[in-house]
Amino acid sequence: MAFFKHYSLKSSSICFIAFLSLLHIQHSNAVKGGYWSPDNGVPASDIDSTLFTHLFCAFASLNTQTNQLSIPSGCTTFPQTVKGKNPSVKSLLSIGGGDVSSADFNRMASQPSSRKTFIDSSINIALANGYQGLDLDWEQQATVQEMNNLAALLNEWRAAINARAAPRLLLTAALYYRAQANPAATFPTQAIRNSLDWVNVMAYDFYAPAWAPQPFVTRPHASLRDPNSQVSGSSGISSWINAGVPANKLVLGVPFYGYAWKLTNANNNGILAPSSGGDTSVANGTPRYKDIKAFISQKRATVKYDSAYVTNYCYSGTTWIGYDDTQSIATKVAYAKSTGLLGYFAWNIAQDNNWALSRQASQTWGASIANQELSRKAQS
Repeated sequence: MAFFKHYSLKSSSICFIAFLSLLHIQHSNAVKGGYWSPDNGVPASDIDSTLFTHLFCAFASLNTQTNQLSIPSGCTTFPQTVKGKNPSVKSLLSIGGGDVSSADFNRMASQPSSRKTFIDSSINIALANGYQGLDLDWEQQATVQEMNNLAALLNEWRAAINARAAPRLLLTAALYYRAQANPAATFPTQAIRNSLDWVNVMAYDFYAPAWAPQPFVTRPHASLRDPNSQVSGSSGISSWINAGVPANKLVLGVPFYGYAWKLTNANNNGILAPSSGGDTSVANGTPRYKDIKAFISQKRATVKYDSAYVTNYCYSGTTWIGYDDTQSIATKVAYAKSTGLLGYFAWNIAQDNNWALSRQASQTWGASIANQELSRKAQS
């Protein structure tokens, strides 16, 4: 009986250790990501890379004539620079950006020869500059043709990466917040599932004064939930999962900036309050988190957190700003972890204020489940 008890305890311990090892592997692959670009006013050497597992340098440019890439000078030394504070951080070179026409990417992706030129150029430039991955930021797709060409590009890109000797490059993409660009055009989820390491889900920019429906009302641009519609981060994540992309291939995007609105009536200042449109008096209407904190301090603005939407907002006089502060960032990251997502990423880390949001996100993701289980086991 004593032998059986000892054997059972030993077997249980082995199983528990194996379980912890699996959890550790899953956690160690988690993504605490952030985008940075050379022209955003914060030197790469100032980045606190200890708060991240993956950093994206944005953006490599597509030459529409040659289908080859060029890299900003500030991105050439980025991988080496950010490893100075965190040798384990992985750097990815991001290609494109919101200012690049979808038509430009579509033309490149429409022919096998131009796809190959682009793919070869991307791999060569990544390896030559010390990157461990490539990230495609092709936005504003709207047609079935664009989706089919995106699928062909991703499949051939993955095959080309796999055909290379080590080091193996990561391959990711920053995509729309939901799996459909519109009712007629669905993202190629099979190619995404098979070819990408993960998707950076851009769960922000749902609304802004420049493209909000009229009559204008104040709206959070990156709410995790929305009591009145399906336009939200959680709805978008559900859309991707329902379309067949596993949760552990999805990374939730959080913004480090907000949008400023002008209230019609300073005394009516909640979410969905009447507005006359954008307020450009604060950082031209698109304030960084650091600008918002300065506005709150200088104007003694009232700060609110809305748990129904999971958003912060502040107001002073007729200026109203929707944004994410530490409370909404913490709630979003906790949601990402509890939903089984691979992690989170921020656009753009240079917009942070003394790394407050980055630190909050990293701390919220927290210690690994394995460490938590070890602690619990030790106390039991």
